[in-house]
Amino acid sequence: MDPVRIGTRGSKLALTQAGQVQRMIAAALGADPAEVERVAPLVVISTTGDRVQDRALTELGGKSMFTKEIEEALLAGRIDCAVHSLKDAPIARQPGLVLAATPEREDPRDAYLSPAYATLADLPRGARLGTASLRRASQALHRRADLSIVLVRGNVDTRLRKLEAGEAEAMLLALAGLKRLGLADRIRHALDPVEYPPAPGQGALGIETREADAGAPWVRALDHAETALAVAAERGALETLEGSCRTAVGAYAAISGGRLTLVVEALTPDGRERFRRHGEIAATDRVAARALGLALGAQIHAEGGDRLMAPP
Repeated sequence: MDPVRIGTRGSKLALTQAGQVQRMIAAALGADPAEVERVAPLVVISTTGDRVQDRALTELGGKSMFTKEIEEALLAGRIDCAVHSLKDAPIARQPGLVLAATPEREDPRDAYLSPAYATLADLPRGARLGTASLRRASQALHRRADLSIVLVRGNVDTRLRKLEAGEAEAMLLALAGLKRLGLADRIRHALDPVEYPPAPGQGALGIETREADAGAPWVRALDHAETALAVAAERGALETLEGSCRTAVGAYAAISGGRLTLVVEALTPDGRERFRRHGEIAATDRVAARALGLALGAQIHAEGGDRLMAPP
């Protein structure tokens, strides 16, 4: 068969993640490991979100700045699938495209890093906390209103260099990315995902294809049922709560004993107000999982309203 061309961003983390998917696709196609590059070549695509590093995503147009150019390549037939970090992938798809598979998830939690301070509570008054995430900033300010939030964008290595250079006393990053890059030893500790719900879909990858290719055997082989259930619930909440970088939304779904539990929270941008809901269903159906997320998100939206939205 023809090669399956994989579209990806060009950062070290994106290439690492795409490489994992590349090997999975090659295996699903029955290819010899030595043939991986031929049967599933990577196609690096530069996105607006990667090129512009000096502004918050809210100023650039939100999460679509990491996916727009890749989706255009998919629609044009220059690639056959795309690998996205689901925490960075918007809910809306361009017509003709579908989120076709979700491989098994890495650890969804946030990681706290600091050269000198063991926990968020140990930071001195007025300390600088580095993050590019409105959610992480709002969650931190909810507990420590005295903190100074420093916008830190760029790839993982860039952010770690800024921390080492003293541009912030501490930093919050996705634990999954640090693990995938072999940097778990830099972590002080992982945040409790119930107390600090991560971004919906954090730690999971999404495989996007054209609608006509979604049922291909190699696509189905990438899908991990439990991950897909959890992600459906979390992204259902995101869908209701506007789902852009202008809302501080966290969601965490866990599956145990045949049950799916979901905690959803949204905060005002300054962290002063926090709205939370919990729910539980049988872990059997993605439609029901999404419906649970939609329902909990709607309850929070009804309570928080426009107060949840950061200014453009």
